[in-house]
Amino acid sequence: MTRFRKALAPLAIALLGFTAVPQPASAAQEASTCAPTVLSATPDARLTSLFTNHGNDNNRLDDWTGADGTYSLKLPGGKELWVFSDTFLGRVNEDGSRPPVVEEGGSTVFLNNTFAVERDGRLSTIHGGTEAKPKAVMPPRDANHWYWAGDATLAGGLVEVTYQEYERFGEGAWDWRWHRNVVARFAPGRLERPISVHDLPSGHGVAWASGILRDGGHTYVYGVEDLGSPKYMHIARVKGDSLLGRWEYRTADGGWSANPADSARVMDGVANEYSVSKVGSGYVLITHDTTVALNPNIVAYSACSPAGPFTAKQHVYTTPETNGNIFTYNAHAHPEIDGPGLVVSYNVNSFVNTDHYDDVSIYRPRFLDVTFQ
Repeated sequence: MTRFRKALAPLAIALLGFTAVPQPASAAQEASTCAPTVLSATPDARLTSLFTNHGNDNNRLDDWTGADGTYSLKLPGGKELWVFSDTFLGRVNEDGSRPPVVEEGGSTVFLNNTFAVERDGRLSTIHGGTEAKPKAVMPPRDANHWYWAGDATLAGGLVEVTYQEYERFGEGAWDWRWHRNVVARFAPGRLERPISVHDLPSGHGVAWASGILRDGGHTYVYGVEDLGSPKYMHIARVKGDSLLGRWEYRTADGGWSANPADSARVMDGVANEYSVSKVGSGYVLITHDTTVALNPNIVAYSACSPAGPFTAKQHVYTTPETNGNIFTYNAHAHPEIDGPGLVVSYNVNSFVNTDHYDDVSIYRPRFLDVTFQ
């Protein structure tokens, strides 16, 4: 089973060395002028209840009972697409537990990626395969590979969802690695399987796309170079809406290059999933603070440009679930969702496998409303 790997892998990966983009004092001072002040971060009761009610509903036994990842995208017609990575499907028992997964002799199905669609305050689960035999919406090429989801965007009426492919290369617990980045294109009315799958730039160890932002005629794509500790932000962009266009990469001198080898380390301390959103006249980076391993703190940085520099670090929220075996990770924003501020989600997990069977509420996203001055 792979649901713990995104959070635990950093503890087992060796460090390498490159040069980050320099951020002179003048740039930091300029960015601070665009920095909105975080006023509050409070739980979003509507979204939390939405997923609680959907997860506990046993009207269907091939639907969502818990997942991580939790990206979102507004679809044509106003529906909301929720994009998940590792997902439990099946029954929730009356005592709030779930049966073990099929591979361990139970009835719960475990898939590496799924969707859910929200319409008029109700969710429906989308997976591939059949009701009797569900499969991932982005199926692996074989038993030694799988896909975890990144951010998504709309282009030419199609949904483009990024995925990172991972592969096993041995029998050991840590004998697996990130392999490549792809983008799968889906028709909004047929999300059970992709229309097509295309390679994305995959050189130099950068996993794209931790976040996506459309701004000023470009689509900005944010990635992570995951060396365990630290993790480095990388930034690319493409003209227009589709990720299939010509990419260019943020360089160490603050310019752009078509050569992926020139992609620079913009900053460290980001998580594998994070976001950059337009707030007021500036841009806000939301991330779990990975300067400390398994940190419960969500932080914000600000910039005057979608390409940074990101400075003026502010504390946003300390996740109350973090305790003992339970940890949180991969906070990011959902700017297309209406709310009093910026809607932010984060994931909750446990180091102990049986916790997920004993308590279904653990492995579900939590939501916040973050307001700014």
